[in-house]
Amino acid sequence: MTRTERPPLGVRLLHALGKEPDWLAMTAEELAAFRDATNRKRSSPLARLITGFPDRGAAIQWQEVALPDRVIPVRAYRPSPGRGADLPLVLHVHGGGFVGTAVQSDWVNSHLAARLPAVVVSVEHRLLAPETPLPAAVDDGWDVLRHVVRHAARWGIDPARTAVFGESTGGLISALSAIRARDSGLLLRAQVLVNPAVDLTETAFEHASFTKYAHSPTLTVTQMRLLRRLAVPPGTDPRPVSPLYADDLGGLAPALVVVPTLDPVSDHGRRYAEGLGKAGTPARLTEYPGATHAFLSMPGVVPQAKAARAEIVEFLREALAG
Repeated sequence: MTRTERPPLGVRLLHALGKEPDWLAMTAEELAAFRDATNRKRSSPLARLITGFPDRGAAIQWQEVALPDRVIPVRAYRPSPGRGADLPLVLHVHGGGFVGTAVQSDWVNSHLAARLPAVVVSVEHRLLAPETPLPAAVDDGWDVLRHVVRHAARWGIDPARTAVFGESTGGLISALSAIRARDSGLLLRAQVLVNPAVDLTETAFEHASFTKYAHSPTLTVTQMRLLRRLAVPPGTDPRPVSPLYADDLGGLAPALVVVPTLDPVSDHGRRYAEGLGKAGTPARLTEYPGATHAFLSMPGVVPQAKAARAEIVEFLREALAG
């Protein structure tokens, strides 16, 4: 294994200190307990050593989006007062699938809010569980996007300057939101997809990266099998929630696809960027050698996160310019 094929030292140490659960043997109760414990850790002050410290130029606040049939918590990031009104909107969706919280993305989202500047709204979507397969989270992301755009004045955003941004499963949700936006006439200026998992069909595990990095320290094939089982229960058609197999990838918002190389789903991102380009949608693929899955939420232990963040800022700054 070459130096660029070894995970960063901090990731290896964290992996060595932990013990991987028996994912496929987990009961629904055990999964819920694991999810709650994991999210408490990710939200703790100590976790900032791994997930990064927020930009002081942004204010962070939990808010609620009240929809006709449910209320969705969102974490809103705004630049310091005096940075202007009618700011661009970046709708963010965190990763994790069956775990995860918007708090784990405070580092990157607060930086985007302060440096673009923009209003960043991160969706605390329903997590995968036996009673909430993936379409629930997909609807949460899309419904929050539509709500904020429709109530632009209330949120202080310019609806004509909107982008979506997602990581891992959140990248899948953001990709589907971009497709829905095109089909419904909602204007998006850009989509940013970081280590996206965009294939939940039977071919999901046939990509070469799944074999090569099956036991990655931040994502394993076994975890992905549990995610797929929860996301698309038996008897469910996985294609509607697999952007890689969308009928038409043309006419979508320009995309930045960010791929860490030491990642089972790295080929998902590569194939999706390729598919976008073939369909005529502008797509930039950037790979970060030596970075692992979820690296953008782990800047304290993965040095490449800072460069990726800078690239995302510049891509969105150009796309969201007035």
